[in-house]
Amino acid sequence: MMEMNDLLRKLAKNFPKRYAKANHDFVGLMAGKRPEKIQKIFLCLDLDWEVLPKVKEFKPDVIITHHPFIYGTRARVLKYDESKRLLVEEIERLGYPVYSYHTNFDTGKGGMNDALTSALGLINVYTPEKDPMMRIGELKDAKEASEFAKFAKTVFHVDYALLINSGAKNVKKVGIIGGGGSRGWRLAKDEGCDIYISGDAPHHVRREIVNAQYNYLDMPHEIEKIFMPTMKKILLSYDPTLEIMEVDHEKLPKVIQ
Repeated sequence: MMEMNDLLRKLAKNFPKRYAKANHDFVGLMAGKRPEKIQKIFLCLDLDWEVLPKVKEFKPDVIITHHPFIYGTRARVLKYDESKRLLVEEIERLGYPVYSYHTNFDTGKGGMNDALTSALGLINVYTPEKDPMMRIGELKDAKEASEFAKFAKTVFHVDYALLINSGAKNVKKVGIIGGGGSRGWRLAKDEGCDIYISGDAPHHVRREIVNAQYNYLDMPHEIEKIFMPTMKKILLSYDPTLEIMEVDHEKLPKVIQ
């Protein structure tokens, strides 16, 4: 069993709240009350109605999510989102506190984007000054752009990816931000990356990339499921006796061909 305050202090060393994107990201305690001691931790990308039965079955001392359980100010979200309000009420009735580590986890050392670069096997990894969330590294051996896209799809265990293949034929230097960081492509290009990986690119951003004659790999937001094994490893390094349940309940949309 571990003191909750001790756990929070350890996590804050690499993923402090000040790393979260200012003004619109919400991290830390989302709902419930801070427990004194913890033994059982439930991990998921998003806490929603679909995963609630597994939470009830496991009966954790604390739930840790990547995406904020309440995305915005509590008063505003619960006023306009009836489903979320009812879920918050149910979670608090059951007595399960919820903590979220979002862009502070994306930015911090050993967090989301470090885990993604590690999965790709990138070397000489660095963080550009203009975006502390982005990671840039090199493949050990260059790959043709389409070959690299297939490789990344396999590495991240997803069924599809969208490749804009308008730039360099071969890929060696790679920039990445997990989730919805498509607008970072200009910085990646300026840093000399042959391709940039992120997700959720709107139409106009895709057109900008095409017209800039650049390569972009749009990956499903769900590649961030790497959060669960990454956070689990971190937590067990603090206390190997912790009981941790990681649940990947979010399925990709079905691709119709």
